[in-house]
Amino acid sequence: KATGPNQVWSWDITFLATTIVGIFFRLYLIMDIYSRKIVGWEIHENETADHAALLIRKACLAEGISMQDLVLHSDNGSPMKGATMLAMLQRLGIVPSFSRPSVSNDNPYSESLFGTMKYTPAYPSKPFESLAAAREWVNEFVHWYNEEHRHSGIQFVTPAQRHSGAEKLILMNRKVVYESAKQRNPERW
Repeated sequence: KATGPNQVWSWDITFLATTIVGIFFRLYLIMDIYSRKIVGWEIHENETADHAALLIRKACLAEGISMQDLVLHSDNGSPMKGATMLAMLQRLGIVPSFSRPSVSNDNPYSESLFGTMKYTPAYPSKPFESLAAAREWVNEFVHWYNEEHRHSGIQFVTPAQRHSGAEKLILMNRKVVYESAKQRNPERW
């Protein structure tokens, strides 16, 4: 259970279609489960534990966290359980957490985020023509998701607001507005 940012992260990999049938780019994505903020992502042409290990190391550096306090949750995919990945986690002091075997929905935060991404109206209607095009679109999505998207799972504040702690003042102000409206129109409540 996460009671604050940078305690438990969830990560996974999803496929992004290319213009060549049967060929996909892989989006590696890490999110903080407390704030729902995307703390790291990269897109590659293949799926390896080395790519994942490097991404996690970069995300930890970007967040400036003590890695010994971090739990990293994932499903049971081969990059997640690869020897390179597990060795890197052990070296960094990160505690790995895995889904239960044969349980398809045991990584709900990452799966939900991928659903939000792929079903947003801004998602391209045609496959990505290049790695650069995929990276550009995902970069824009991550900005929107972290900075603008009011997330229903965290009381309609943005992931960035929750991650930074700014949501406390926002929610306090919102409560004042609601109480004032309730006093002006009690029959509506």
